[in-house]
Amino acid sequence: MFAAKFMRQAARPMVRTMATAKASSAPVQLFGLDGSYATALYSAASKSSTLPSTESALSALKDLVKNDAKLPVILENPALSTEDKKTVISTLSSAIKADSTVSNFLSLLAENNRLSLIPSIVEKFETLTNAANGVVEATITSASPLDNKTINRLSASISKSSFVGEGKTLKVTNRVNADILGGLVVEVGDRTVDLSIANKIVKLNKALTDDI
Repeated sequence: MFAAKFMRQAARPMVRTMATAKASSAPVQLFGLDGSYATALYSAASKSSTLPSTESALSALKDLVKNDAKLPVILENPALSTEDKKTVISTLSSAIKADSTVSNFLSLLAENNRLSLIPSIVEKFETLTNAANGVVEATITSASPLDNKTINRLSASISKSSFVGEGKTLKVTNRVNADILGGLVVEVGDRTVDLSIANKIVKLNKALTDDI
């Protein structure tokens, strides 16, 4: 369990890093508060040469959040006391074998009441490490799960497009969202191609409204 003094000392280096980190130090620019935190952690890990151990700890943290249904509820609880937060950080750090960089970062999140951002920060951090390793992420959203044959065919098409640079490795994730009704929404990096039926309906409604 962290003592209050340790938490203050641990958070300060990361606070300074957050204040001075620049997007240019990361392989891609991220947006949103979770993106800012992920970029700051990436910059801190790069400067302290702890990227491998940081990646390993965050990967373990991702699995922990995914496999423990109670953990997200705890992280999203705004009523956690200072002692509760210390316990959470201590337990998490021990479970994922966090180095000082990650431990300090988790302490900062607790101090700023941002523990609920952990899942999205981990996801954004993966975006940074993938970009640094030449991996281009693509998300294909469909109304129902796609079979492997369809995913492989789409992956081949995306790999040949200008969305994926030469020598890059494509990583495809299929997400299901029944709200799109049908068709596909393809996101590659910061580019989006919306071929969903829902989008076509919106465009049709707009066209009809504009003509009235």
